[in-house]
Amino acid sequence: MSVIDGRVTPGPGGLCQKGWTAGELLRHPGRLTTPMIHGTPVSWDEALDFVAERIRSYEPDEVAVFGGGGLTNEKAYALGKFARVALRTSQIDYNGRFCMSSAAAAGTKAFGLDRGLPFPLTDLRTADTVLLAGSNPAETMPPFLRHLEGARLIVIDPRRTPTAERATVHLQPAPGTDLALALGLLHTAVIEGLIDKEYISSRTTGFDDAWRIAAQWWPEHTERVTGVSAADQRAAVKLLAGRSYILTGRGSEQHASGTDTVSAFINLALALGLPGRTGSGYGCLTGQGNGQGGREHGQKADQLPGYRKIDDPVARQHVMDVWGVSELPGPGRSAYELLTAEDVKAMLVFGSNPLVSAPRSSGIADRLGSLDLLVVADFVMSETAALADVVFPVTQWAEEDGTMTNLEGRIIRRRKALDPPDGVRSDLDVLNGLASRLGVPTGFPVVPQEVFEELRRASAGGLADYSGITYERLEDEQLHWPVPSTDHPGTPRLFLDRFAHADGLARFVPVDHRGPAEPPDEQFPLQATTGRVLQHYQSGAQTRRIGELLKAVPEMYVEVHPDTAARAGLEPDGLAHVVSRRGRVTAVVRCVPSMRADAVFLPFHFPGEGRANLLTNPVLDPTSRMPEFKVCAVRLERA
Repeated sequence: MSVIDGRVTPGPGGLCQKGWTAGELLRHPGRLTTPMIHGTPVSWDEALDFVAERIRSYEPDEVAVFGGGGLTNEKAYALGKFARVALRTSQIDYNGRFCMSSAAAAGTKAFGLDRGLPFPLTDLRTADTVLLAGSNPAETMPPFLRHLEGARLIVIDPRRTPTAERATVHLQPAPGTDLALALGLLHTAVIEGLIDKEYISSRTTGFDDAWRIAAQWWPEHTERVTGVSAADQRAAVKLLAGRSYILTGRGSEQHASGTDTVSAFINLALALGLPGRTGSGYGCLTGQGNGQGGREHGQKADQLPGYRKIDDPVARQHVMDVWGVSELPGPGRSAYELLTAEDVKAMLVFGSNPLVSAPRSSGIADRLGSLDLLVVADFVMSETAALADVVFPVTQWAEEDGTMTNLEGRIIRRRKALDPPDGVRSDLDVLNGLASRLGVPTGFPVVPQEVFEELRRASAGGLADYSGITYERLEDEQLHWPVPSTDHPGTPRLFLDRFAHADGLARFVPVDHRGPAEPPDEQFPLQATTGRVLQHYQSGAQTRRIGELLKAVPEMYVEVHPDTAARAGLEPDGLAHVVSRRGRVTAVVRCVPSMRADAVFLPFHFPGEGRANLLTNPVLDPTSRMPEFKVCAVRLERA
């Protein structure tokens, strides 16, 4: 353990505090055990009948479904099928849109395929250097650090996080300037003669177009925009020569230019000749328990199972044949657009708490509150569930079987450890009960293995092909998708021979820096960025109910440089208002000398007047539809 800027953090590769305390939630007195209609306990039949009857009164696209990246593969698959077959709606998306969608879009552009890490985690142990752009695994996934113990770390983050404390080089750009920094690093790599010309010639296309833009980002120009010194830029690039990996996280992605930012880091990796080689590469770190698998099987607005595109006629026909239907709806809206759509009258929410996690959350609260029907399936009374007309109490992790897919594309069995409390059913039971009442009596099994068998058929031939995976194989084997047959060993390392584009070549994508959608000004002179802390997870609906975690971090706070706090008349440990054009957050002041003087940091795990997402800007990336969580203009006021 160590103390950094007053924060207690684990040692490298230590267990995660969230993990060793997770069992407490299984016994929590606030556990939901009875369905409710307008806050009144009712029977399961009453609740299911009520929801089905109301749904039948709407047109298909007036009903929306919002899923989650923590759902098992089986539940994510069943949810997508339920929306399109039982509800016949196109209006389905999930909270993973707020998590990895920019990296997924950039990876697909560059490589023709998106898998968080296209190599096993253990490969990182052989690295000379690992660059982490916008990721703080020392707090978000401490066990991951054990894979980095032998490598020199380059960390790109506006804050001096516990991860940055362990770095050989910490690059501390102004929030919203990661893309400019990536262009500057590519410029330096070219000028210093560190690029791999043979690799660029034989395995990629489009370098010249990308270089024409990067050529304008010489180190001193990059320093003026980002605040990162030219000397540090050069030092970082020199460290990347050799067995190196470039890994991106939410800090690079959650911007209105997030897809372009990740593309810029992929361009750097391609220029150095890293992807598609054993011992080096590019990857993206996932942000939720099933962040990878949750986006592969159809709960995303534009996707069908197996990473098939919903507007691809061949893909549609394959899935219709598996599902036994003659038509499917087309693409729907992305997450934020779905949550704010005025023509949606009913919404079903599974595995998510958008009232806290979505940007401009005061507007989300107003919109969800105005729905004719809001249905939430959860195991605790989250802020979103408290607003719902109908609440279904469902199982949690230790009470169900299923599979998850980790950040390296490896499928993992989840085994039931204990029975749920009386009155609690699984999400699969909920979907089955609703589907049968909506006139679809078959096709929605409640046994996870039966769902997985259908998922195998639906994914067959897709980019994320699970058809060769069985529960039996997972007893003894570690399988990374694609696994196209039951005698196939799986694909732990992608792209060794060719990339997934038709010509086998990776694409450089020409991108340029354009800055935050909302730059600071006289009225709002500071830039706020948000993120996680070690003790809490996502919206905090679970971790805020665990005594050890809540005691460690009990309330909303804002990290601010002491000089910035003094200029605003703020005292350490006093209260401040952090104000943006969209809202006001009340937080305890933490003076942190390593903070940039032009930036403040807020964790996003707290509800009520401490919701960081009262401030955040909902402007969307044009490709991924990711909101700009990571930077908005704010000012500080005494509370």
